[in-house]
Amino acid sequence: MDSKLKNYLHLHVIVFIWGFTAVLGKLITIDALPLVWYRMGIASLLILVYVSVRGVSLKISKKTFSILVTAGAALALHWVTFFLAIKVSNVSIALATMSTGAFFTAIIEPIWYRKKMVWYELIFGIIVMLALGLIFKVETEYGYGILIALISALMGVVFTLINGKLVQKEKPSLIAFYELTIGVLLVTAVLGFEEGFSANFFQLSNSDWIYIFILASICTAYAFIGGVKVMKYISAYTVILTVNLEPVYGIILAFFILGDSERMSPMFYIGAIIIIATVIGNGVLKNRDKLKNSARK
Repeated sequence: MDSKLKNYLHLHVIVFIWGFTAVLGKLITIDALPLVWYRMGIASLLILVYVSVRGVSLKISKKTFSILVTAGAALALHWVTFFLAIKVSNVSIALATMSTGAFFTAIIEPIWYRKKMVWYELIFGIIVMLALGLIFKVETEYGYGILIALISALMGVVFTLINGKLVQKEKPSLIAFYELTIGVLLVTAVLGFEEGFSANFFQLSNSDWIYIFILASICTAYAFIGGVKVMKYISAYTVILTVNLEPVYGIILAFFILGDSERMSPMFYIGAIIIIATVIGNGVLKNRDKLKNSARK
């Protein structure tokens, strides 16, 4: 099989796995906070084994460590609110709302990198918010879940922007290890303050243990490292467009696996299609601009 095709198929598998993450969040019966504690804790141990086998040094500067602390906190809050949104609403609502992350980026990224704001990103942002308003209007019982998912999307943008700078200097596996470890330590502190670690905390059902291990190993450790690896062989444009399929995969999986709890009104699907189509349209225009800029140089 052609190397490029092989990596492209691998990318789709990874995006499919990310879509399945939301379904696992609904299947796992424990609350969002302990769920994230298990996910980050197991994933950080698995990546520690990986970097040890690969001989990656864990040495970093104090400045980098302070940045990683911020990123780890943003990642932990991103995941806690993501799984909380799923549990108080459902997978479809959470994933459709999470698609707004690209447009939080459109607003924050120019400030973060001190560059000019792109006009069509603002227009797309307005369209997405109108579509989200449509979903909010017809699915009023999920209002709290939508608001929590918006916070998750915002935290995901903060985490991504921080990593955008870190990955230029540090190895992805090293970044992942520190962010996951810092995140799980912060969640540990919150859990210790709120409820502590009693014997009941570790008494999970067999199905929960299986789902959590799949979530931490395949959906976190493997998908993170694999996602970075395929970017060496596939253009950023292709990666962006393919990753935008995550909510599509997730909503379809949720519909077939979780059944009636994911059955939404027709207006929800219209709103979700508008959001997803707008995200993909944004990626197409971005790629066109990059090609024009490259041609001028």
